[in-house]
Amino acid sequence: MSTAKYWELRLEDCREALEKNNFSAFIAKTPADAKKIVIDRILPELDVTSVSWGDSMTLYETNILPYFKEKPGITLIETFGENIPRELSMQRRKEAIFVDLFFTGTNAVTESGMLVNLDMIGNRVGGITYGPQHVVIVVGRNKIVANLEDAIYRIKNYAAPANAMRHGKKTPCIKTSYCMDCKSIDRICNVWTIHEKSHPKGRIKVILINQDLGL
Repeated sequence: MSTAKYWELRLEDCREALEKNNFSAFIAKTPADAKKIVIDRILPELDVTSVSWGDSMTLYETNILPYFKEKPGITLIETFGENIPRELSMQRRKEAIFVDLFFTGTNAVTESGMLVNLDMIGNRVGGITYGPQHVVIVVGRNKIVANLEDAIYRIKNYAAPANAMRHGKKTPCIKTSYCMDCKSIDRICNVWTIHEKSHPKGRIKVILINQDLGL
């Protein structure tokens, strides 16, 4: 069995598991294909006038956010950016909870169709959990894990330390590469969420991308 066939089967199994848990799920070959799914298949079914997002390297790979900057009739609340002061960024993250459509990634997705995330201040997982009318989550195939235990291990000992390094945090894990269960003021491991199902059905839409993306 080729590697390509392996990932075809694994992604389809994950998509079916997510659908059984009331998520809407799609498979994309590339980040560009994920953007096309959003524009051609998801957006036409929604009434959207406001959009925002939670930090996600995979999301940035899709290049979907610039599309909304130029889309008439839609307000894009920019929560992150090089020229956005910290106070303004925090205010916009609060406003993002009330948008029609919220984009982000996930730290892990289990083979049984659960989404598992760990956040620093909670704005990203807050947007997934409650507030926005619709949520689109983009996921690289490298985020698929066997079960909840593996999801937690992956997040604590890979995604979190790597993200702490990416954001320039001064936590013990940036020196060890794995979780030290620290008490640092820079700690990014504060808020866990586990989405076993989407409620209402279809509110959370997951696009599985057949590439290794993000952390």
